[in-house]
Amino acid sequence: MTAAPDGRLPHPVTGEEFASPVPPGSGWPGDPATPKTPVAHDAEDVERLAKGVDLPTLDARISVCRACPRLVEWREEVAHDKRASFRDEPYWGRPAPSFGDKHPQVLVIGLAPAAHGANRTGRMFTGDRSGEWIYAALHRAGYGSQARSVAAGDGLTLRGVRIVATAHCAPPQNKLTPTERATCSGWLDREVQLVTPGLRSVLALGSVGWDAFLACARRLGWQVPRPKPRFGHGAEAILQTPDGRPIRLVGSYHVSQQNTFTGKLTQEMLDAAIARLAAPPPVSEPAGSLGGSP
Repeated sequence: MTAAPDGRLPHPVTGEEFASPVPPGSGWPGDPATPKTPVAHDAEDVERLAKGVDLPTLDARISVCRACPRLVEWREEVAHDKRASFRDEPYWGRPAPSFGDKHPQVLVIGLAPAAHGANRTGRMFTGDRSGEWIYAALHRAGYGSQARSVAAGDGLTLRGVRIVATAHCAPPQNKLTPTERATCSGWLDREVQLVTPGLRSVLALGSVGWDAFLACARRLGWQVPRPKPRFGHGAEAILQTPDGRPIRLVGSYHVSQQNTFTGKLTQEMLDAAIARLAAPPPVSEPAGSLGGSP
């Protein structure tokens, strides 16, 4: 397919043409930002722009963040160069905002967008094999309207679940620096704070997501078991919000190709972890006595 004279390419669902990276407010399906959305350029900006905002505003500000120079350079380089199999598509090339129910009972937390997945499509876990696994599993459990997530604008919705991330930009070699994790934690803290009133449970995909959520909970003043609960597939911990409500944290191996291709994570294992998210947490458990792997 030939690009428009200005380099724009058609969106795979709508056919509307976009530049890569996609300018905010240019019509991309689900883009929460506008050209006037304020942009964070460092960690202090993230803290300032996340403070006190509602969820739609938070999503918009996340989607234009430029606080981590290495991640900005990488995500935009990938969006410009593209993978050969996607050379006829525009790449989102911006931070991927969280996706799903605005009043969730369940959070799913992963690592970060994939370079040719969410960095291309603009939606968490969309456009790669990891997404095929998690969305199919959420659909089987009754949380998703459809089993496949192809591209923003494909009609997928989630009921009762919201997918968040340790970081919202694709990192080189899928590895974040400690500084990048710390910088993006300002967005995560505000998001968890906003959804806490209806929250029941959290699924952490991989040890990075597990550690990130425990750290977030501590920063927000939750009671977290000590010693720190160890991650593992099927690991479980009961946390308590500042008002004393228990929240179940469940661990799962990440839905990465390495884990799913080798059989380290099977569909049955993932389904079993997701099924535990619906179980009501115990009414009263000493927070310091819980955690670890079964």
